[in-house]
Amino acid sequence: MTKKQVSADELIAVIIKGIDDVKGENIQLLDLREIENTVCDYFIICSGNSNTQVNAISGSVQKVVSKEIKDKPWHVEGETNAEWVLMDYVNVVVHIFQKHVRDFYDIESLWGDAKITQINPVKFN
Repeated sequence: MTKKQVSADELIAVIIKGIDDVKGENIQLLDLREIENTVCDYFIICSGNSNTQVNAISGSVQKVVSKEIKDKPWHVEGETNAEWVLMDYVNVVVHIFQKHVRDFYDIESLWGDAKITQINPVKFN
């Protein structure tokens, strides 16, 4: 059985849904396609308030992506400390930070040439 090819837009939407399901904050999408020598096409960056929430966001993203589009990350790092979890979906890399770690590394500034989109997920009551 062959796996259905999923577009980057579809993957991004499902990842953002996983982040939003556990109230990940300050979600940003960095489009790296116009920058030379990048490791992927997109970064998704978000914040959690504690190591528990960072792990919950990571778990939610993996669960929702697996359930909805039958994909899993190629590599995941940082779940032990849960201060900065990196999830590599090859063309899309997800960075889940605790707020103080995100402020310290400020990777949005490091990739200042990227097109940055603030994501405000639709809230349903």
